[in-house]
Amino acid sequence: MRLSTKGQYGVRAMFDLASHSQDGPVPLRQISEREEISLNYLEQLFLKLRKAGLVESVRGPGGGYLLRKRPKEIRISDIIRAVEESLAPISCIESKKKPKCHRIDVCIPRLLWKRLGERITQFLDSNTLADLCEEAATAKAQKSR
Repeated sequence: MRLSTKGQYGVRAMFDLASHSQDGPVPLRQISEREEISLNYLEQLFLKLRKAGLVESVRGPGGGYLLRKRPKEIRISDIIRAVEESLAPISCIESKKKPKCHRIDVCIPRLLWKRLGERITQFLDSNTLADLCEEAATAKAQKSR
């Protein structure tokens, strides 16, 4: 299973925002430069993140984006769900879509993929932006030793 760039960049951008928003709104251009993500792509992601209630925009001079919740209240799964279609490893176990496969009721490997999807979801639900910020602080402290 491979996470799309939407999921990867969404998490990176939100981590960057969490790391730099203590002094006020963070312009997308700054996130774009630090994270080496296209500004146009970030704009698309932040529309989805705003719609999901994870960020808010501040207009005008000194404007940019702020987290709408504290980092410890934003799960990594929330970010990925906001920018992705699904966390399911295969389409036939997505709860929102009607499966197209006629073997859905007799497909035993589907149960394996379903359990994998559940574990992925549990893992991403158990990690927050605050956890990433703490890991970054720990890595920075160890690096400076």
